Amino acid sequence: MTTAEPLALIDHHVHGVVTGDLDRSAFEQLITEASGPPAPGTTMFDSQLGFTLRRWCAPMLDLESSAPAEDYLRRRADLGTAEVNRRLLTAAGVAQWLVDTGYQGDQLTTPEQLAQASGTPASHVVRLEAVAERVARAGTSAAGWAAMFAEELAIATARTSAVGYKSIVAYRYGFDFNPARPAPSDVTAAAGRLLRAIDASPSARLDDEVLLRHLIWTAIDIGRPLQFHVGFGDTDVRMHRSNPALLTDFLVATEPAGTPVMLLHCYPYHREAGYLAHVFSHVYMDMGAILNHVGARSAAVLAEALELTPFGKMLYSSDAFGLPELHYLGAIGFRHDIARVTGEFVADGAWTAADADRVAELIGSGNANRVYQLDRVDGP
Repeated sequence: MTTAEPLALIDHHVHGVVTGDLDRSAFEQLITEASGPPAPGTTMFDSQLGFTLRRWCAPMLDLESSAPAEDYLRRRADLGTAEVNRRLLTAAGVAQWLVDTGYQGDQLTTPEQLAQASGTPASHVVRLEAVAERVARAGTSAAGWAAMFAEELAIATARTSAVGYKSIVAYRYGFDFNPARPAPSDVTAAAGRLLRAIDASPSARLDDEVLLRHLIWTAIDIGRPLQFHVGFGDTDVRMHRSNPALLTDFLVATEPAGTPVMLLHCYPYHREAGYLAHVFSHVYMDMGAILNHVGARSAAVLAEALELTPFGKMLYSSDAFGLPELHYLGAIGFRHDIARVTGEFVADGAWTAADADRVAELIGSGNANRVYQLDRVDGP
């Protein structure tokens, strides 16, 4: 991997970084999606991501490549969180971050703090379910919930100058939802169920299929890019119900509106996502966090995604969360992988070098700049 003359990148789906010090257990929990401990006699560093992190991040902390995990964590603690964040975020060389603050946002840097630490701009992406749950806990009535949600979403969008929205329907229900816009009476009835659930247990989550559909259709009507978590994730997701092919009828229904639908991460369904981006004019996809997690196999997985996805329909993202190592690895890893994959096409005589450069620019930043309209002076 190299960061010489780096490809310009817009990370269109990312999270903030932690600001407090981490012990080993807390650090290792941020390099896995597992909910339980590692296999006996091993650590979370015994993974593709763990090896990749030691290989490429250790030199950024003045250590030899692939330094032992114990040495890496000791040096990280000596430098302090703020310095580690600064080194790795600036070295990533990302031109702009589009930040989802909807998950554990109070424990991470805000987009503004991420921008300050990295020296590059950051924009907000609003998570629909987080807004809807705030509304439900604010004391509204079932009949007034939908109107209040629309009002609060508009306020959140304006306050943060949000460039897009995010839905975690894959976690809360699955993609096998009814694709039709729900009737107002059904939304009111479902809001009543949610309010009663919160009264019974303040930690209750919005997982009603009708309400989730209402959030999604509200965002479709607004028209800003709408992100969906797809595939790979923690144990809260049911993988077989997060196959984006299950969204086909919904995509048929929403294509006339033209609202960009952004399929995030996608593994192991990256070929299905590429197909959907191929056949639907408003569908886009990325490879997100998985390129970090598959480590030494990342170029092969990226090549699979490029088999069918139109080059104007794939975007770069890291989905980095918590550790600046993930922001850094996502950026330098993608630059390495796209150069390696397209370089092989050029070497085989299938592409010209100019073709390879253009595709890398489109995926790295051009498509995100166009879809999110990031070059608009007056905001989205």
